Amino acid sequence: MATVLNRVDETNIAPANDEGGYRPSADEPFMNERQQAYFRKKLLQWKEAILREAQGTLSQLQVDSLREADLTDRASSETDWSIELRTRDRQRKLIAKIDAALRRIDEGEYGYCEVTGEPISLGRLEARPIATMTLEAQERHERNEKVSRDD
Repeated sequence: MATVLNRVDETNIAPANDEGGYRPSADEPFMNERQQAYFRKKLLQWKEAILREAQGTLSQLQVDSLREADLTDRASSETDWSIELRTRDRQRKLIAKIDAALRRIDEGEYGYCEVTGEPISLGRLEARPIATMTLEAQERHERNEKVSRDD
């Protein structure tokens, strides 16, 4: 039976940066060079972890062919791989968001809300380094989305 690999998803952020224990602080200028370097490293580590897992999935797919004689075992294996491949597709989309965040760092736009232009809280960026909106703007966006979906 196929082995489903561990997943790296949006709730399982890459390992914390340990630049001598540095964590961005509100006591320093927002998005200074050190903070930008911190978030760049965090994003790159996250992307590398996703790519490593994707390579592991590819290797596992090449090794584990669906050769189960029993139809129930085969169906179970196919379901496992279907879930795994859907996860990898979500992670492919996540890599695009990580790349967009890295571009925003390069352009000096990282950490600022794309709607209001206000700084996104360091806590939010720490928890979700691909965030493009402040929490308030995100909540407003989701409420508007829900209203338009209900129509």
